[in-house]
Amino acid sequence: MSQRGIRIAIAGAGNVGSFVAKDLMSKGHDVVLIEQNEAIVATLGDELDVNWVKGDACELHTLDAAVLSSCDVVVAATGDDEDNLVISLLAKQEFAVPRVVARVNHPDNEWLFTETWGVDVAVSTPHLLTSLVEEAVSVGDLVQLLRLEQGKVALLEVTLAEGSPAEGKTVGELKMPPDCTIVAVVRQKHVITPGEDTPLHAGDEVLALAAPEAELDLKRVLAADR
Repeated sequence: MSQRGIRIAIAGAGNVGSFVAKDLMSKGHDVVLIEQNEAIVATLGDELDVNWVKGDACELHTLDAAVLSSCDVVVAATGDDEDNLVISLLAKQEFAVPRVVARVNHPDNEWLFTETWGVDVAVSTPHLLTSLVEEAVSVGDLVQLLRLEQGKVALLEVTLAEGSPAEGKTVGELKMPPDCTIVAVVRQKHVITPGEDTPLHAGDEVLALAAPEAELDLKRVLAADR
């Protein structure tokens, strides 16, 4: 049984917003795209068969026209961080949108993209690229891939090095700190759902969810001394 399509509003029809809209449409979701640049709307109107709303997404009447109150998710995808923060705050406070995802254009501004501004998930492309590079080349180091729930939880990855304190143990034998859990083990390109009896070997990629205060303890459990 396929999942029910959800209603998603995207603010900003630039390269990022239009791609996300097209991708979400292909997955069967109901997408409304908000854009104030009439030239962009004219150019993409025939190409993207979404519900278009012309106007400034920082204005309440524009968001009313997009019927944000009926949306499951809002994506603030403009090229301006200030606009994305305003859109996020309005979506959360005025329309009670359950999930707000915001694009961070300048990494120095990422600290602003929190629940205070209505942001549930902040996506910073430069930081994401850095994490993916580290994940690809690092062995034995804990790498943060993504922050979730306004930064309260992080998805972390470590490729177990020889000599790791976890090498040769089962998941159940690890003394895991509070507020973290192992969610997957990748071994020879196969994803393993970890159980208490799942053994860990050097070369395994271990994915874990952890609260920020637990990350240092998690590193002691999984990462070798370097």
